[in-house]
Amino acid sequence: MSKADKIKSFDPNSPGDPNANLFGLPFTCDEAEVVVIPVPWDVTVSYSDGTSAGPEAIFDASFQVDLYEPTIHNAWKIGIAMDEIPEELKEQGAELREEAKAYIDAFTNGIDVENDATSQAILSKVNAATIEMNAWVKSKALHWMNKGKLVMLVGGDHSTPMGMIQALQEKYPSFGILQIDAHADLRIAYEGFTYSHASIMYNALQVPAVIKLVQVGIRDYCLQEVEIIQSQPDRIKTYFDRDLKVENYRGKTWAQQVDDIITQLPEHVYISFDIDGLDPKLCPHTGTPVAGGFEFEQAAYLIEQVARSGKKIIACDLNEVTPGPDGDEWDANVGARMLFRMCNMMALSNNRVS
Repeated sequence: MSKADKIKSFDPNSPGDPNANLFGLPFTCDEAEVVVIPVPWDVTVSYSDGTSAGPEAIFDASFQVDLYEPTIHNAWKIGIAMDEIPEELKEQGAELREEAKAYIDAFTNGIDVENDATSQAILSKVNAATIEMNAWVKSKALHWMNKGKLVMLVGGDHSTPMGMIQALQEKYPSFGILQIDAHADLRIAYEGFTYSHASIMYNALQVPAVIKLVQVGIRDYCLQEVEIIQSQPDRIKTYFDRDLKVENYRGKTWAQQVDDIITQLPEHVYISFDIDGLDPKLCPHTGTPVAGGFEFEQAAYLIEQVARSGKKIIACDLNEVTPGPDGDEWDANVGARMLFRMCNMMALSNNRVS
């Protein structure tokens, strides 16, 4: 059955078919305009793990998402599909996570890890594996981009998009990153891990095509990160959560703040969304929750306004969604709904809407 035939026969008002793809939609990755790459990896997380189960949890929760998008007529016809979850990568990550935990325990307990042979062996192994993971993500992203697809990555922890950013450099001579996050993620090889989840934006800034980093909602950061921000004022613009809220208290609206944020972005924009950028009541099980943050519609409004501004959203990621214990689907439920919004807005900004 062709995509056109599937559209004719599909009822967007019916309950999601559990045998269908993401959101209960009938499309394959080859038929969809937006392809979601799942990356079940959380090897270097420094607080609590579990985000490796995020892609599967979001997939399962997506069947509860109603398909009506009030700002885009028949948005479901765009076609969104998730690629297969890479079980081998997931298993490798689970094994490495146990070794990384042993290294982190040694590090936090005061062992001189730089001169401990066991610790150094683990560190080398993990760093090598994360390079391989990045290469896998880059290859996957380029595979779908070369087929004309819009690509969205779902982690896993926030280290997972590095390969995507590397892939985008082969497609665009320059682009900016809009980072929605509680953390600045500008640590340098945090805890010794070159591609730590806490280092993703520091590593992204090593990619020459990344000409601007605009960070929004940041509220947990260290002096080293502040110094990096201050050292590159033309390349890094950070909207700290505290400053945004103080402006709100003094009468500046979120709409006005969003307009200012968008003026900082170049023509091509990559959106990197760590779910902990939201108020932790919306993501209580994420790896490193922080008090403060955005309401769901605040973040969604920002993304929609980027899409409607005339700037092009070239790719996105959504990370750090962790399912709760005993089948608690709240985090995945929120993540699935944000994923639906992001995919639709990316399609809108690329004129893929019918």
